[in-house]
Amino acid sequence: MTDVIRIDRDLDEAPESDNDAAVCRATDNDSASLPRYARLPINRCSVPAIILGSLTFQRFPTALQLDNVAELHADLFRRLDRIDDAPLRAAAFVDYLTVHFCLEELEKAGLSERSKQRANANWKRVLRGWSFDSDGREGAILKGWVESRFGLLPRFHGQPLRDFCGPAYLRYQEMRSAGLYGTNALESQLDLVYAYSQYEFGRSAPARTHLELYRGINRLAEHEVLTGSKTRQIVLFNNLVSFTASRERAGEFGDYILTTRVPTAKIFFNCGLLPGVLKGEDEYIAVGGVYDIAIGTL
Repeated sequence: MTDVIRIDRDLDEAPESDNDAAVCRATDNDSASLPRYARLPINRCSVPAIILGSLTFQRFPTALQLDNVAELHADLFRRLDRIDDAPLRAAAFVDYLTVHFCLEELEKAGLSERSKQRANANWKRVLRGWSFDSDGREGAILKGWVESRFGLLPRFHGQPLRDFCGPAYLRYQEMRSAGLYGTNALESQLDLVYAYSQYEFGRSAPARTHLELYRGINRLAEHEVLTGSKTRQIVLFNNLVSFTASRERAGEFGDYILTTRVPTAKIFFNCGLLPGVLKGEDEYIAVGGVYDIAIGTL
């Protein structure tokens, strides 16, 4: 009975019109939805791409689970539950990755002397490669991982990706394939990095749903604008995007600073998660899609 009374009260106090900016209106549908050309019809995630890549998800996120990761690695997360110290949890996670994927004993993974060099392309090298050049081979691996797991297609890799039969997209596919060839379940390693990131957010700040992050750019035309004005826009980001938690640091990368609220569910990695992997910048790597952003300058 209490729930019914509460609901009736909420309805009585509801605004008579939808002029409130927080209310989703029918006219918002075009800008809120993830365009068909930016997504796959299926993914390997608990939420379909059309939803998780939308503006609605940015505003009202929910937890994301990659298929079978929690089930296959239940022992890892039970072990982490017993560790109260965050640095010790990070060390335990790195040890688990090293042992589970035989990263220091590649012959146990069935790799020959000829293939060992490519096997060194592990999760850590991929993250560092992204930080150095997001349009390089490691960047193609990560964008391909997002495409496979979340169903969001890349929109840029060295140049805009618009024609799936064109040379730019074929170049991206070649780099992605070359980066994965001969590696030891590299995309599965990245699955665990994302799962660990989400585990740490859930443990350290379970009530937190968003982070305010910044991105510095030189030209507003670098991004696909779906709608908006000179100071606030709805944009379609690439399927994987780098941000920083420091507005001043973002200003070092461009004349314009984009400010947005990124759902913690979309944070793949940040430099404080596993100390020593990425240095400086206070960088956050997040899954892209449609975002509401504010545009400003320092």
